[in-house]
Amino acid sequence: MNRSEQHLFSTLKQAIVATFLKNYSAPDTIEDWKGEIITDFQEDLLNKVNAKVSEKWFYTYFKNKTEKLPRIDVLNLLSVYVGYDNWEAFKNTHTNTKAPSKKGNPLKIIGLFIIGLLLVSILTITSKNEFHFCFIDEDKGEPITNISLDIKLLQDQESPLFFKTDSTGCFNYATKADKITFIVQSPFHKTDTIVRHIDSNMNKTVKLVTDDYALMLNYYSNSNIKDWKKRKHQLQQLIADNAQIYQLFPNNMGIEIYSKDDFIRTLTIPTQSLKRIKILDKRYNNNGQVVKLKFMIE
Repeated sequence: MNRSEQHLFSTLKQAIVATFLKNYSAPDTIEDWKGEIITDFQEDLLNKVNAKVSEKWFYTYFKNKTEKLPRIDVLNLLSVYVGYDNWEAFKNTHTNTKAPSKKGNPLKIIGLFIIGLLLVSILTITSKNEFHFCFIDEDKGEPITNISLDIKLLQDQESPLFFKTDSTGCFNYATKADKITFIVQSPFHKTDTIVRHIDSNMNKTVKLVTDDYALMLNYYSNSNIKDWKKRKHQLQQLIADNAQIYQLFPNNMGIEIYSKDDFIRTLTIPTQSLKRIKILDKRYNNNGQVVKLKFMIE
């Protein structure tokens, strides 16, 4: 990490402290945080950007001196936490690009002022709205970076445009329009249609629901026992041991109660019923585990 990166990362840590202190009490130096304060920060980060950093990561990058920056996806999430679109936007804002001022005669200053006004007017007319989205796996609470997502941008009276997410699991688009509509598709997540207005574009993260049927079918068809066991373990971690799980039947025909193990077994066998499962309601505890879930088989 060079001197410029050290300065930027130090500035980011100060911004994180300032953001956290809006709702919590803590030392104004992040290196002095410990115990319950770190836990509160992890929960605040989860609530704001749908992602966590481990305590080990916190000690590695915040409490100790490190020779390299964290991964770009983590820097992006931390930048969103303090109010920026991503790490690049944070860097651009906090990199000193001001040139030394020079005195000039009044006529030159007035001329430059008029030119500046003209440039502002032109830029206002031709300016575009910047939309930025990062996609997160709803189950894991992590950025989707292992695969590229397909973005189908819909346009009024025109053919759609097609894009893919970048290596950080994000997608950017500039347009004069105040609203965009796009369809996001993934091999292992359920297709979703996103509509976003520029004046409500504060939440840059989009959660995608895992398509368990597609995931399990892939594991079974490729005899991928290792990843199947990994997914089963993820579900064990995601669902609390005392979770209340209900299957609702159509037309108010009744309710069936599932145990945690029964529900996980249902999610890890690629049957046709798994393909038709629709989650109706899901509630979490403070540790991010599901404690109540209602679903229906359509």
